[in-house]
Amino acid sequence: MPTKVQHLTLEERRARGLEARTRAMPDSHAGWKPATDRPDPVALIEEQNLRRDADLVPVRHGRMMASPFTFYRGAAKIMASDLADTPTAGLEVQLCGDAHLSNFGVFASPERTMLFDINDFDETLPGPFEYDVKRLAASFMVAAQNNGCSESEGRAITKDCVTAYRETMAEFATMRTLDVWYARTSEEEIKQSVVDFLAGADAKGKDKMSRKSKSKATREDEGMRGLTAKQVKEAKKRFEKNAQKAHSRNSEQALSKLSEEVDGRYRIASVPPVIVPARELHTTYGVSPEQMGEVVVKLFRDYRSTLRPELRQLLERFEIVDWARKVVGVGSVGTRAFIVLLQGRDRSDPLFLQVKEATRSVLEGPLRKSTYKQPGERVVQGQRLMQASSDIFLGWSKGVQADRYFYWRQLRDMKGSAIVELMQPAELAFYGRTCAWTLARAHARSGDPVSIAAYLGEDDSFDKSITDFSERYAAQNDQDFADFAKAISSNRIEAIQQV
Repeated sequence: MPTKVQHLTLEERRARGLEARTRAMPDSHAGWKPATDRPDPVALIEEQNLRRDADLVPVRHGRMMASPFTFYRGAAKIMASDLADTPTAGLEVQLCGDAHLSNFGVFASPERTMLFDINDFDETLPGPFEYDVKRLAASFMVAAQNNGCSESEGRAITKDCVTAYRETMAEFATMRTLDVWYARTSEEEIKQSVVDFLAGADAKGKDKMSRKSKSKATREDEGMRGLTAKQVKEAKKRFEKNAQKAHSRNSEQALSKLSEEVDGRYRIASVPPVIVPARELHTTYGVSPEQMGEVVVKLFRDYRSTLRPELRQLLERFEIVDWARKVVGVGSVGTRAFIVLLQGRDRSDPLFLQVKEATRSVLEGPLRKSTYKQPGERVVQGQRLMQASSDIFLGWSKGVQADRYFYWRQLRDMKGSAIVELMQPAELAFYGRTCAWTLARAHARSGDPVSIAAYLGEDDSFDKSITDFSERYAAQNDQDFADFAKAISSNRIEAIQQV
């Protein structure tokens, strides 16, 4: 028998949100302190390393060692452990699980329209909406400090981000169900928002930015600097360059960047340790090239079976040409990640797919286990639920080894991301509101925006308390980063930088 769905009235949904305030008032998120029995952060990283490719673990450490900001990006497990003891209202959504500001970006919809959305779901799991908000807000505090912003600017940027989330959720609470589901940020909206932002950012420090959810608090905060005329010009040039670059990032571009021609055929070029082609991987995994080829074909067939029938038929028109291990990201380094080169009608018709290992979410422990036994399916289904539009080739497969699982997607499909490290305070604030709107929309799709909005309320108590949490957590991240650096200098762990 199908599970009976409970349909509450609007009044009952609002009452549910107000009742949640008895479990955790919006201002209860302030005053965070690390637990007295807090696990050693370096030990948590070492625990993750146990199932990663040993030769890439030092590369992971090297990337995390670049700055407190890159360390934060790779420390999702540490923060998941810290969030376990924080107050929650009991209002669940589908969590991204790692909603830091660098896990947002642009990509192409199946209709070939560029969208801005969350783009990483390795840790996705149902859970309290506050987990994602805290992960996002703290990432802006850490990024602001990394970029040399003042304390007042960091607080204003972070608070503005949380305010945008709260106000956006209030907007979604008034919308019809299908309107919430179809909401998205298109390329034209991105361009218009950036144009409005750059037009309003003047040299006198008065930020007149316009966005779907804009905060009076930030506009009135004298600690927020505007942009000089030179900075406006540089920001505009940077945006136009990134937009143009994103449009050009496709399989044809990947072919020119990642492959070489040998005897009239393309193959993936060797750039170790970042890219190691199949022909060189047999020593790493201890099997012959022929056996590895058989494994890839089996994984590909298993993956293809998870697609819709018409997409299976489409993918059957492509044949595998070559494949390679490819290092990606910061937190994912060392988990098994591959790229597969396929061709359609001829060698000028390429398709690059990315295959990423899916492990248990770092939130499984603080939260209940996923209902999906296959972690790859957990990632795919979570992504489909949270994104406004997902890759048509998104699917999953089981590895040949026990407890190895993967998910598949296109490698490059007009994908692009913001260069956070170059952002001035006003740019970070603008980007923070954009990410907050996007996260609120993702949460509204899977959770109850009416209840969440009622819980958040109309004042800025929640905004202030999350900002306080973020400032405290950024300080803890600095300490964890120092402990991590000490572990490297004492040879407890090894790091290879600039890879």
